[in-house]
Amino acid sequence: MDFMLDYRATQEELVVFWDKPEEAGAVPVFLVILTDPSGEIVSRKNVEKTHLTISGLKPDTTYQLALSMISSDRNVPLSKEKPLGGLTCRTAIQKERLDISAAPYHATGDGRTLNTAAIQRAIDDCRADQAVYIPAGEWLTGALKLHSDMELYLEEGAFLRGTEDRRDYLPKIPSRFEGYERECYQSLLNLGDLDHTAGPNCENVVIRGKGRIFGGGAALARDIAREEARELSDYIASLGDRIREYEKPETIAHRARGRLINMSNCRNIWIHGLDLGFSPSWNLHFIYSEQIVTDHCRFYSRGVWNGDGWDPDSSTDSTLFDCEFFTEDDSVAIKSGKNPEGNIIAKPSKNIRVFDSVCRYGHGLCIGSEMSGGVEGVRLWDCEMGPTWSGIEIKATRKRGAYVRDVVVRDCTASHVMLHSVGFNDDGEGAPEIPVFTDCRFERMYLLGRYLDNNAGHMDWHPCPSIELVGFEEEGHEIRNVRFIHTTLENPRRGEIKSIYRPTEGATGSIYLENCGEGVSFEGIRSVAAQKEYLLYTE
Repeated sequence: MDFMLDYRATQEELVVFWDKPEEAGAVPVFLVILTDPSGEIVSRKNVEKTHLTISGLKPDTTYQLALSMISSDRNVPLSKEKPLGGLTCRTAIQKERLDISAAPYHATGDGRTLNTAAIQRAIDDCRADQAVYIPAGEWLTGALKLHSDMELYLEEGAFLRGTEDRRDYLPKIPSRFEGYERECYQSLLNLGDLDHTAGPNCENVVIRGKGRIFGGGAALARDIAREEARELSDYIASLGDRIREYEKPETIAHRARGRLINMSNCRNIWIHGLDLGFSPSWNLHFIYSEQIVTDHCRFYSRGVWNGDGWDPDSSTDSTLFDCEFFTEDDSVAIKSGKNPEGNIIAKPSKNIRVFDSVCRYGHGLCIGSEMSGGVEGVRLWDCEMGPTWSGIEIKATRKRGAYVRDVVVRDCTASHVMLHSVGFNDDGEGAPEIPVFTDCRFERMYLLGRYLDNNAGHMDWHPCPSIELVGFEEEGHEIRNVRFIHTTLENPRRGEIKSIYRPTEGATGSIYLENCGEGVSFEGIRSVAAQKEYLLYTE
């Protein structure tokens, strides 16, 4: 992957973000200099994170940005400043506001009036030099369809709330859920039209502000599933014992749920500064898309089955940073379709970056289990994922086929790291070859060896191996070329872990290996007695 230095802009701000250099230590120091068209320095800052927001700028103005690393770690200054790159940045134009509460839209923010038609009219009217403006208030709506070259802005105190009635998300549209293309109920916000044979058909959209976008949540999910179960009752009955291949008996009926924000065949979408949550399923899902940037957002889904936060699906060159997750399921889930369809479409997810983010509970960052198009080029750094169920997990069933490779995780805390084969959610015709997990590196990790179970409505800690690597038995499909470098393990509780504890040569702590091949190594592993403590969130 090439070094990334990129930005997004409002009228008065630049949000700049970049890769953590390979040679950087745990806490490098960067120098960011911004100059105006006259060459005068308007901002000069030292930062320890790999992103920076620069405010107080002029609209529609070109600036020059220079980025250097001046220390590889806080206490290791470089003998010479190392330039990392430069950018020509331009702030956005000053846009006209289309206020949904004003004429000709007259939406009502009382939390009871259905505003779908009024808000959709404002969206349809919105030109590239305008922004749909959601003022303070509670704006009840059904499904909305956004288009290219537009902005949706939520003022502080604005609450865009989806209804709990499935009829407000009809007609169904082509989508993809749990790896299969199918007709689904519309999401609250819908961008683009699904077509795996074509490129982007919706681009250059900004969704930002200081407000909240929440969906119909578990109540909407139940409403959709009841109707689907009725319509599919004969098919579900015909499966007989094959229903065991699904995660749960109700899985099929739930696959028609929409999301909070669904992006299909999209490019250059920026989602910034918002509280997002309580979709009937996943919250932010993008399929066959590229250049999706999400930052400074908070995700909520407690009480929602499959309440993922941020899901790239056969998508590329996308970035999430400085976000906070309170999710019932995966905070981040990287996907690329399910067998056999995902193998045939063969669109991988690649060049995905996640950094400087926190998971308060939930399942952490997962790759799979729908990964039949392949996953490669994932970078994760400076994240806190301690109080999570799965920590950092790469998973697939034997049927999936394809691969996960070139994953690099650095300077993160997690409950545990798992690369393993799983048996759940195993429907579909098997691929010609079983999957391969290879070429992954985990560096300067802090692993707790315990996970937080928040699935039963309460918070309980349970012991687990700090590292679990379980490949496939067939030759050539073992886990290969996976390195753990300078990893800290909290002291293993051997009596609690019992039979799954297996010490490994060159490592201390709880590590479990099965069906691992060449190149699996542990370098500089240490254990510590101290245990991190976490405030447990129950909202």
